[in-house]
Amino acid sequence: MEYCVDIGLAQLNKEGEELCGDSVEVVSTASDHIVVVADGLGSGVKANILSRLTIKTAGTMLKMGGRIDDVMETLAHTLPICKVRKLAYSTFTILQVKRDGQAYLLEYENPPSFWGNRHNLHSLHTTERVIGDKTIRESYLSLQENDWLVIITDGVLYAGTGKTWNMGWGRDRVGEYLARSYAPDKSAAQWSAEIVRLCNNIYGGKPGDDASVAVVKVRRPRLVTVLIGPPRNKADDALVVDKLMRADGIKIVCGGTTGNMVGRVLGRNVRVDLSSRTERIPPVGIIPGIDLVTEGAITLVDALEHLKEQGELAGRDGASRLAAALLAADSVHFIVGMAANQAQHGEGMPSIYIYKQYIIRDLIRLLKESGKHVTEEYY
Repeated sequence: MEYCVDIGLAQLNKEGEELCGDSVEVVSTASDHIVVVADGLGSGVKANILSRLTIKTAGTMLKMGGRIDDVMETLAHTLPICKVRKLAYSTFTILQVKRDGQAYLLEYENPPSFWGNRHNLHSLHTTERVIGDKTIRESYLSLQENDWLVIITDGVLYAGTGKTWNMGWGRDRVGEYLARSYAPDKSAAQWSAEIVRLCNNIYGGKPGDDASVAVVKVRRPRLVTVLIGPPRNKADDALVVDKLMRADGIKIVCGGTTGNMVGRVLGRNVRVDLSSRTERIPPVGIIPGIDLVTEGAITLVDALEHLKEQGELAGRDGASRLAAALLAADSVHFIVGMAANQAQHGEGMPSIYIYKQYIIRDLIRLLKESGKHVTEEYY
């Protein structure tokens, strides 16, 4: 099956530095996701330039279909060894994850990554290989639902050295923390930020090195199907309701007339939850088997504004709940009925509520721009 790959990034600058000496790049293509984490030698501007050169070179070549051996050869010539300190000018980790869960992990002098499933840590099976006089570690993984990978730079492992712990946070303690702090409903972005906050606390708020964390979580895609409006041809009512009920994931109905049509076709009563009403947003409806039933145009307009503002979506009203469901989705399918709604053509009705198709068009555009997979069909 095809999985969703949730990626979160967070960084901590060394105390006194405006730029982070680490750099992180995420590149997504039609077939895979590529994560590159690089640690430039030293800190500050020079380290930032070295690490950014690494991620841009690797990310661009891999996105264009380059072989990993070619990437390493290019980096070997671009980033030689420092003759004085005998260290690589930039260390790095590259992760490629296919949409079916097959993954390739390359590590060059960065700390070994962490791999786990839920609260359990797994051991990475690695092999070493020399490419262009650089010794790399390679791992081939078949990731499953609830698997996760955490890629770090050494600033994470050394947090608290000589203060909280003599030898720093350390690999064992970091691994124990990751296994304990995993939560299925915690996004990769939330988890990476949480790890970096703790790392900063262990440093006592004065990081002695740049620290970067990339979290990759594998889960089933979150699917949402939205039915808006009855079909133009009444004979298609049963067809669109059947499509909605057969769809996987969250099922949403928008529009009072649409809700009544769904209730009629399914033979189920439509009830109203008056506690969800606000001064602006009409109350939501309740239909057994449907996750959310909202009013139409007003709710759609407000949901669109919520998504634009990217604010807190904790409200119980229909617009907040619709926006939250769309925001959490990986894939959204719209079933749009084209029947004219005479209730929206009364005198004094704002034009934005009359032209439903324009509202839907803007909503689809915004969701696509935010990286959602959006499909649509019209009746």
